[in-house]
Amino acid sequence: MKKATIWMLLTFFIAASMVLASCGSSITATTQTTTTTTTQLQVTTTTNSTKATTTLTTTSTPAATGKWWDKFGVPQYGGEMNLRLNQNVTNWDPYNGTNFSAVIGNYMEQPTATDWLTDPKVFDYTIGWLPPDFAKGFLATTWEFTDPTTYVLHMRQGVHYQNISPANGREMTADDVVYSYHRLYGGGDGFTKISPFWSTVAQWADLISVSATDKYTVIFKWKTPNVTAITGALQAGSCGNCIESPEAVKQWGDLSDWHHAIGTGAYMVKDFVSDSSVTFIKNPSYWGYDERYPQNQLPYVDQVNVLIIANNTTALAALRTGKLDDLDLVSWDSALALKKTNPELSQLGVLLGTELSVDPRNDLKPFNDIKVRTALQKAIDIPTIAATYYGGTASTLPGSLTSYSMTGFTYQYSDWPQALKDEYKYDPAAAKKLLADAGYPSGFKTNLVISNDSDLSLFQIVKAYFADIGVDMTITPMDPPAWQAYVLTSHKNDALAARNQGSLGLNFEPIVQIYRYSTGYRTNYMMVSDSNYDAILARGLAATSVDAFKQAMVDANTYGVQQHFVISVVQPKVFILYQPWLKGFEGQTNSIFGPMLFFYQYAPRFWIDQNVKKQYGH
Repeated sequence: MKKATIWMLLTFFIAASMVLASCGSSITATTQTTTTTTTQLQVTTTTNSTKATTTLTTTSTPAATGKWWDKFGVPQYGGEMNLRLNQNVTNWDPYNGTNFSAVIGNYMEQPTATDWLTDPKVFDYTIGWLPPDFAKGFLATTWEFTDPTTYVLHMRQGVHYQNISPANGREMTADDVVYSYHRLYGGGDGFTKISPFWSTVAQWADLISVSATDKYTVIFKWKTPNVTAITGALQAGSCGNCIESPEAVKQWGDLSDWHHAIGTGAYMVKDFVSDSSVTFIKNPSYWGYDERYPQNQLPYVDQVNVLIIANNTTALAALRTGKLDDLDLVSWDSALALKKTNPELSQLGVLLGTELSVDPRNDLKPFNDIKVRTALQKAIDIPTIAATYYGGTASTLPGSLTSYSMTGFTYQYSDWPQALKDEYKYDPAAAKKLLADAGYPSGFKTNLVISNDSDLSLFQIVKAYFADIGVDMTITPMDPPAWQAYVLTSHKNDALAARNQGSLGLNFEPIVQIYRYSTGYRTNYMMVSDSNYDAILARGLAATSVDAFKQAMVDANTYGVQQHFVISVVQPKVFILYQPWLKGFEGQTNSIFGPMLFFYQYAPRFWIDQNVKKQYGH
């Protein structure tokens, strides 16, 4: 197929996406990563909060403190915050893991959180992992390593559970922390087995013991002396670190019923209607104060309404009419349409937390030949896809294993030698020569097994690119559960695979990422088995300093890029849109963002400017 035909396909798909934009469509997306500047949509995508195009007069004038957060104005108490969740809440118990546990972090809390005083110009909050440099005490005040396998946590005094039976507002202590970790990870208090969900997370299987030495001190002991792995596990923004009420577990056996939702958080569950909404009211005796305004007890908003809206078009309509205060995971074309109909909405572009990719079986012919994998990479014109199919909003760079936003842990594209960059440059003639050198002068036939919640139109474009170098690829869609069973679990696919979460540009905990290409690892469905890579992993796991682990991560990324274990396609951008009256918010991931609402400490620190809201007629 000639390049002109590919351009015709791209033109067709971009035109179709613009038609969808006029209808206010959106896409389903995954975790986001660091923002980059984009001019195509004429929206601000820097680390600072975007500005609405409509200027309003408000009594919330900035306080004269000279702090970077003065731009938000003076915090206001009261009102309601309306957020969207795109799936039903089916789990209210940390024991069951993070699946569908989007609201647990609103009423339960964890030992550490993001440093709320950090300027977004330094750390912009929009990657899915909290780097230790930007973590602060939350339920804990401080922590330290007394040796590379011992993590000591000093708990905050004066933190009380919500005044709900059976906890009845008593003070949280180190014993409660120990109990919570014992229950999830099988370390004592009658719990001898790790939760089935958390048993799949490698670093938790390495935990030896958790104990309290006094009322406010907790000691964690680990098998492997890796401070990065330990810190990553204990500071992860997940309900695996939420502190439970032991009384609640003992009285009810588990916490699966929403009526048993008890924690130390700023909000309490008032009501839940399955597939409809979750209503939270403020905890009047909450222990927390706003770090930016230390005199202000939290939370600011009296009530948080989480509306469960599965349909993207319905959610967009709710945002347009002011029924939602923010909406994330909005596609670029829908963002463009809303820029025209609702110019008052702030827009923040965020790269997806994974780069879409084609994942070959590295252990089977013809993909066990690096020449073939390189040829497939050189067949794809990433900049053209980014400029046309994604309207100039996607990244034009090929991906590495780890997101480029995770400075120090990845192999930055700017550091690649030119020869390596050329291996990722669109060049169909060179791709054909590589195939001929590998013994496939006429190309070959192959198959792509793809999860049908992916962007199938995008992979039709990939099919056209492959056809241009003589690779005839059929596409076999599968429902996500079937795809997972066929590809991820049983490894029955014998050629290429793809899903809506690609295998590059990852932005979660580095200690989890480094396993991705290791021999026999559960998500290594590319079936990479390379002794050189396994040696890098072993060195990373044995690292007793952060710098040593960072070097292992850089080496893992470098080797993966050089070996072309995965074929880079494109890393799109999605948009967060929010109302001008939502203050304190500037795109913090895992706050009111995506399916992981309220993790860390964000929501109680946002407020609604009632003056601005009234001026917009709401």
